[in-house]
Amino acid sequence: MPDSEDVCVLIPTLNEAETIGEVIGGFQERGFSNVLVVDGSSNDKTQEIARSHDARVIEQSGVGKGQAVREGIESAESEYILMLDGDGTYKPEDADVMLEPLDDGYEHVIGNRFANLENGSMTRLNRFGNRIINRAFSIIHGQDFRDILSGYHAFSRKSAERAYLTSDGFGVETELAVECVKHSVPTTVVPITYEERPDESETNLHPIWDGGDIIMTLYQLAKTNNPLFYFGSVGFFSIFVGLLVGSYVGFEWFLATPRESHEVLAVVAGVSIIFGVQLLMFGVLSDMIVTLHREQMRRIDERR
Repeated sequence: MPDSEDVCVLIPTLNEAETIGEVIGGFQERGFSNVLVVDGSSNDKTQEIARSHDARVIEQSGVGKGQAVREGIESAESEYILMLDGDGTYKPEDADVMLEPLDDGYEHVIGNRFANLENGSMTRLNRFGNRIINRAFSIIHGQDFRDILSGYHAFSRKSAERAYLTSDGFGVETELAVECVKHSVPTTVVPITYEERPDESETNLHPIWDGGDIIMTLYQLAKTNNPLFYFGSVGFFSIFVGLLVGSYVGFEWFLATPRESHEVLAVVAGVSIIFGVQLLMFGVLSDMIVTLHREQMRRIDERR
């Protein structure tokens, strides 16, 4: 396991006064003195409590968890980063489990909350949404990380510098997972405990709006990692619509009595089918380019 002096514990926060002190103290008791809190202009005493526990506190220049994570990664100077939320749902005791794989050749570690999900820690709606998103990720990006929305991550500075993060909200965990797949970062998943959020602490996650943002982020990132799926899904939909409209036009012309022609609908159907086929062709060509690019990058990495 990496030495605790080589690890920066990164905690993005927003109004976590009820829990941040205990979270920081838990890591300090285990020898992690380098704790960095990136606060999103909390209107409670989050920053004061964090400073009183000897944590380094910076106030993020923008808004959103994703933006806080980017600033935290830029400010952390350690070789390794251990990232988690400050709401008390993740246990400092799991730090060793998270960090150990980094000594075994892995560069990114994801904590799987579903390995030990305590009662009341996640609503049925959130659990269902997590299953859908994880399943979609495995289909689109070809890797099963089991819990891509986990807030508990451990990674090397080298892998963080290769990641291109743009999300400002809760989609940052999805981006991290996609970047690991895109750049072939050695990644593993370890079991952790996910505890119930304390009653005094309120969640900043909106399951509907933030869930929709995460799904859109997941789909948009397929454009550069799996373009065949990205363009192919739209192409198949366009072809399906064209065939549906074309079937109606054909039925009205050949089988209906009296016979009716729908010239405009026929044109729409034809254009829709042609557009869909073109998107499929573009997806295949883009996928070939991405595959060649990955092969070239692999060869470059081998020569370094």
